Amino acid sequence: MNTKPLTYKDSGVDTEKGQVFVQNINRKVQETFDKNVLGGLGGFAASYDVSFLKDYKHPIMLSGTDGVGTKLEIARLLDFHSTVGIDLVAMCVNDLLVVGGKTLFFQDYISCGALNLPRMEAIVSGIVEGCKLANASLVGGETAEHPGLMEEDEYDLAGFAVGVVEKDEMITGSDIRPGDIVIGIESSGPHSNGFSLLRRLLLKEGKLPNSQIEIDFIRNFAMKPTTIYVPYIMELLNSVSPKGMVHITGGGFPENIPRVLKNGQGIELSKKLFPSNEFFSKLQKEHKLEDETMYSTFNMGVGFVIIVDKKDSEATLHSMKKQGLKSTIIGSVISNNGFHLLD
Repeated sequence: MNTKPLTYKDSGVDTEKGQVFVQNINRKVQETFDKNVLGGLGGFAASYDVSFLKDYKHPIMLSGTDGVGTKLEIARLLDFHSTVGIDLVAMCVNDLLVVGGKTLFFQDYISCGALNLPRMEAIVSGIVEGCKLANASLVGGETAEHPGLMEEDEYDLAGFAVGVVEKDEMITGSDIRPGDIVIGIESSGPHSNGFSLLRRLLLKEGKLPNSQIEIDFIRNFAMKPTTIYVPYIMELLNSVSPKGMVHITGGGFPENIPRVLKNGQGIELSKKLFPSNEFFSKLQKEHKLEDETMYSTFNMGVGFVIIVDKKDSEATLHSMKKQGLKSTIIGSVISNNGFHLLD
């Protein structure tokens, strides 16, 4: 009896489909290229000309890596994949932005149970959009099929960003003093954090609720892509010198803001000064969540924080308003360690 030899495709990895995927996304990816990108997509290594660094007095290279987390499970349940790529870029470039860094290029890693071309192309389209918003080149990536390790409709994302900043222009928090003003920049929603708790609250035994109204609420609020703050902050830096900046991610305010403060300094925020947010208000009210849980898990409508001298607060608020992004004073720096939340 003749038995057909096993192939890689028989084991669940379709390399031919992978080649089609690269061909399909090639044009979109090239739309993000700047003049420093050498070569095209699909090489063994991405090449980026950094000869421009000679124009810097003391260039500091920056790098960051992150993912989208368990928000991807809700994306899978909704079969809604067009915005998670933006989330992926945002989580990396916003971190580089905190020190005043300009992102130069970005790479992605996608692992999946099976290569679903429409889904993967939707994800990469989001990554391309995110790179355009951040003015970063998408120089390469990797898409890997993991049959047997992941279910066919499962996938995970990781991103890696490289940037640069002039050493004497780095924003480190070293000049922060008690009395400095904390300004909150609006978020688009929960961004990409707190979803392990959100899934417990919004899903029914790990599945979408039966009510279409509830499903629409999840899609319209929870799945909004993370705001990419790069263009707004880069414009702000032309007129204001922030003392510190914070990307509000996992751990919320008590964990993230102290990262830019010195020993002996603390932060005092007022709940009533935060922008109103229908998603978080509904969530807290319906599930009777404590303030401590809310502010240490979610961004509460503020995705990025800028700490400035009092004399720069109006100019900061004006810059955000002029660019169409809402901002508000939410507190101040105090000479008392820790995170303090006032009514």
